[in-house]
Amino acid sequence: MPQISSFYGIVIRMYWSEHGAPHFHVRRGEVSAKVEIATGRIIAGHLSRRDHRLVRRWATLHRAELETNWLRARAGHTLAKIDPLP
Repeated sequence: MPQISSFYGIVIRMYWSEHGAPHFHVRRGEVSAKVEIATGRIIAGHLSRRDHRLVRRWATLHRAELETNWLRARAGHTLAKIDPLP
């Protein structure tokens, strides 16, 4: 699964061929979650409140890039890296 960003120990990835609502995967250590792009809502797994807040802020800043990467992934194209949270 391609890594598209990382910040503060949080790794963001997106699968090439996923189904359902557009989303990305988050991992920090042993904890992981699937997060919906449009809302920042956790749709599977869990994150700490702090990490979820950071991920939502990052996703809000990079929503257009995430949506573009989702379309690229669905088409089987290489995903673009996205800047980390400052």
